[in-house]
Amino acid sequence: MDVKKYLTEDVLPFWLKNAIDWERGGIFTSLDRQGKIYSEEKSVWFQGRALWVFSKAYNLISKDQTYLDAARQIYDFLPACTDADGRMFFLVTREGKEIQKRRYYFSETFAAIGCAEFYKATGEREAWERAENYFATAMAVYSGEIPTVPKYHTENRPAKSLSPVMIMLATAQVMESAGINSDYYAGICREMTEEILTGGFWKEELGTLLEHVSPDGSFLDTPLGRTVNPGHSLEAA
Repeated sequence: MDVKKYLTEDVLPFWLKNAIDWERGGIFTSLDRQGKIYSEEKSVWFQGRALWVFSKAYNLISKDQTYLDAARQIYDFLPACTDADGRMFFLVTREGKEIQKRRYYFSETFAAIGCAEFYKATGEREAWERAENYFATAMAVYSGEIPTVPKYHTENRPAKSLSPVMIMLATAQVMESAGINSDYYAGICREMTEEILTGGFWKEELGTLLEHVSPDGSFLDTPLGRTVNPGHSLEAA
């Protein structure tokens, strides 16, 4: 398969034609294979991801103004997806009003990479400041500075998960690539890489990357502990 051709002649045109909300901002996320919108509710994770995709396409593939226009439409929508406390929503109405807000901070990490890549495309300082703010919020949740309710009862089943480490690594890499405060973001990349490789997730004897392990990195002998997520393994790699 010619991946570049598939991306530029199939995937990106599909979303540009059918999903960008030129009236209210952002991008629709519930489309069928024909491009018909079956719900106007918008995933906030997808807003940041799509902002990164169109900005990256502009930066890497072609200085096509269509890519940049789509990116800006999503970029301008992000403030509506951000609550007064700086945390982002998970799901919003077409206009950006809250439907659901969750404990996860992936909305913030995706917004950070989107804004960082948009900054690289436009040079607009505000975009970088937004990226920094979203990253700082995500890092504060990751570190526990901003407390959240644990997904599991930690006293009865103590565990740590790969996905928070993985997403902070991937996010810090994009932030580092912008060329501002790179040493700080490179340090976070090293910290997260070390945790993945030596914190118990990578099991050399199994030849696999586990999704959950005990807090000390030892094998967690439960269905949760035996979980392997190929997508997360690829992202971590």
